[in-house]
Amino acid sequence: MTVEVDLDAVLAEAVAPVLAGSRASLSVAVLDLGTGRSASYGGEGRTYDTASVVKLDILVALLLRAQDEGRGLTPTERAAADAMIRRSDNASATALWERIGGAGGLDAAGARLGLSRTSGATAWGLTQTTVADRLALLEAVFGADSPLAGDSRAYATELLEGVVADQGWGVSAAGDGPALKNGWLPRDATGLWDVNSVGRVTADGRAFLVAVLSDGHVTKDAGVESVERAARAAVSAVGAAL
Repeated sequence: MTVEVDLDAVLAEAVAPVLAGSRASLSVAVLDLGTGRSASYGGEGRTYDTASVVKLDILVALLLRAQDEGRGLTPTERAAADAMIRRSDNASATALWERIGGAGGLDAAGARLGLSRTSGATAWGLTQTTVADRLALLEAVFGADSPLAGDSRAYATELLEGVVADQGWGVSAAGDGPALKNGWLPRDATGLWDVNSVGRVTADGRAFLVAVLSDGHVTKDAGVESVERAARAAVSAVGAAL
């Protein structure tokens, strides 16, 4: 009899050492697109500030809105979407946030995608989310079973694959051919950093969706290092176990 591997346990063993001795908090989720199997660490229900990873939510909400209206994106929308994803331009994100209806529009789109623990905030960067919801959002972009039409998924993928070089850190450390969106935010109240990364990578010929959310880092660089270590450990461990 074949015993199915406990992927959550495998992931926990691999990722737990990443924050040893640190007061920061980190959650990770990874999904093998080929098998559909996934694992999470750090509490699926633990919520984090999205920072700029919410820009992928904004893009998806915009694409769904355009689909519902039976049209493509306007030149203005496409220019803003390009700047928002490739360069993480905040002014463009704010313009599109208003176009989708703010927090209400984001939550409505999220409900269609099964994002049960993502809640839009008045300030879009403070939207709350979980790693489980990040995987669900990534599946809407990179999976075939999605409310997004094929051309919408292809467009979102093209933007995520074209992020500017100095923002190419994060889950890209776990594999090749990354398509990703990162987020980073210093919190005024504490002076500590939120650092997040979500996306798709290929390792050993297999495609993985990876989400790493974290907060409480003393510096942005420390957060980036932890996120990258967690992403590498997650893909390596889960890939080897499958």
